[in-house]
Amino acid sequence: MDLQALQTQRQFHVRQRVRLMVNQYEVRAVAPDGSEGELLAFAQQKRLAFKEQVTLYTDDTKQQPVLGFKARQVIDLGATYDVTDAAGNAIGLFRKNFAASLLRSTWIVEQPGLGEAVGQERNMAVAILRRFVDSLSWLPYHFDFTIGGQPAFSVVKKWGLRDKYIVDVHNPQLDRRLVIAMAVALDALQSR
Repeated sequence: MDLQALQTQRQFHVRQRVRLMVNQYEVRAVAPDGSEGELLAFAQQKRLAFKEQVTLYTDDTKQQPVLGFKARQVIDLGATYDVTDAAGNAIGLFRKNFAASLLRSTWIVEQPGLGEAVGQERNMAVAILRRFVDSLSWLPYHFDFTIGGQPAFSVVKKWGLRDKYIVDVHNPQLDRRLVIAMAVALDALQSR
């Protein structure tokens, strides 16, 4: 993945692949016609892990890592996740704001030198329904992230048999790797 080319991307598609013991995700660029374009990253998350860690690779051969995120603590409702590049260098972090998430999920994304991006579920009614009616947990959810009240990026879940998300980046200074990590984490961690 060419980092400079990645930073020019304004939109991504994230699609979940369902497998028996792992969740897998494809992150794709958007083609000129709006369809899914080239593969940018492939992620795999083991289910029932004690300490959450997800590595994203260039493709599903899992030979070349691109970035990853890892929980600082073992099983913590407000855990902080460090996001690193392939060499292990820090890119930023994200964490769930547990208190604010009781009614409407709220995440904080931090990128050094840029400040905090606060993301919340867009629709309060859907957020409440998903929490209190288990049979409605499949309802799509949408997150809007802002920095200082200005749009930073959004993650919109689409209807379908498999989870699919459209990620729009509004702030050109955001590291796309950090945005990709948060988008994958929303699916991988949202129900916890």
